[in-house]
Amino acid sequence: MRLLPARRRQEVPVPVERADPVISFQDWANMFYQGINYGPGVPTLAGNQEAIDQSFQGYVQQAYKRDGIVFACILVRQLLFAEVRFTFRQRVKGKPGDLFGTPDLGLLEVPWPNASTADLLSRMEQDASLAGNFFCVRRAGPTLRRLRPDWVTIVLDGEQGDPDSAVVGYLFHPGGRYSGRDPYTFDVKDVAHYMPVPDPEASYKGMSWLTPVLQEIRSDKAATDHKLKFFEKGATPSMIGKLNLTNQDAFDRWVKRFREDHEGEQNAYKTLWLAAGADVQVVGKDLRQLEFRATQGAGETRIAAAAGVPPVIAGFSEGLAAATYSNYGQARRRLADGTMRPMWRAAAQALQQLVPLPPGAELWYDDTDVAFIREDLKDQAEITFVQAQTIRQLVDGGFVPDTVVQAVVANDLTRLKHTDMFSVQLQPAGTVPQGKGSLLQGVVAPANAPANGGQTQPPKG
Repeated sequence: MRLLPARRRQEVPVPVERADPVISFQDWANMFYQGINYGPGVPTLAGNQEAIDQSFQGYVQQAYKRDGIVFACILVRQLLFAEVRFTFRQRVKGKPGDLFGTPDLGLLEVPWPNASTADLLSRMEQDASLAGNFFCVRRAGPTLRRLRPDWVTIVLDGEQGDPDSAVVGYLFHPGGRYSGRDPYTFDVKDVAHYMPVPDPEASYKGMSWLTPVLQEIRSDKAATDHKLKFFEKGATPSMIGKLNLTNQDAFDRWVKRFREDHEGEQNAYKTLWLAAGADVQVVGKDLRQLEFRATQGAGETRIAAAAGVPPVIAGFSEGLAAATYSNYGQARRRLADGTMRPMWRAAAQALQQLVPLPPGAELWYDDTDVAFIREDLKDQAEITFVQAQTIRQLVDGGFVPDTVVQAVVANDLTRLKHTDMFSVQLQPAGTVPQGKGSLLQGVVAPANAPANGGQTQPPKG
């Protein structure tokens, strides 16, 4: 069944791609639900929906745009995530095969006007990090359109938590759920839903990796605010002043004069003069006494761990303190193997329903041009040398050279095919004639045949 918007805007016409009848939202909903209640301009399907948490805007404004640690983690993930290209991969006996491309991949190469695969992947990472979910719908053209995640509702054909319920469609509320505008309805086959971290409390939506580290984010912001206030106060700790004054007006004048002359960074390092009976005591600690770098660095590490980004890659203080060439390479591989490749695989699986798949193939990613995850030249040379030795050994053993290369590259020995020809070392003694070319031809002679191939030599002399 093809689900279309209940009310289309006149300035953005959407042609019908198939001959299915156009039905209204009310008719569509009545096919699945017993009754439907409308609030102030927004349909509500009690018990049959999984609404995306309305924390997307808060995460964007309070974390992504105002916290440098969160921004750095998402930026590292985004820049690397957007480096790959999409391709098709053959499946041979359930195992991965060769990569290849078709014109159908053009939808992912130019997802919308003036965009590329990198733009699509960048949006996928931003939405997945900040909302836990990324949605895009295939529209006429063909082209893709991103759906703001907190404006999307996932519609089920049963009660939430029912083991037999499944996703049957998506509602998109332009301007938000309470905008007063009718929602667009999309069939589940037309929407790609990417959620790298599933929400344990919901079956069909994801969770932002920021959620478990909200306390660390607040602590990091508090530490940054403390540092800012420290410098605003002239890089001095808090103090208590004692005055031997009984007149309130005199006390207020003294405090006002003191603040004008000694508070703020413009008054830092001035000599403090006190009259008789006045005293000043320090009650705070400076940044060194607070071990500020270690305190804030620990929070940075916890946030980076939740993001799956090694601190040394993001340039955080604790990571740089222990940085060497060796552990930087290990951190790079941790980011690539432990974070990026699972995300690339999940992205390919989410997008593959929007493009026609060739028979016996799946949508996959090609990371061969990603310089960041390329093996060191020494390691690559060692791998190539071992593969070459393996290929030589298998070819000498009588296997077809083309199948040997395929088997070694794919790490699948079931692809090997034998020529049924063996070297002389694999034959019993006396079974191979000694004539010219006989070994290459592989002609097997009887066991009692003469060593010279049956030719009688005339006696000498």
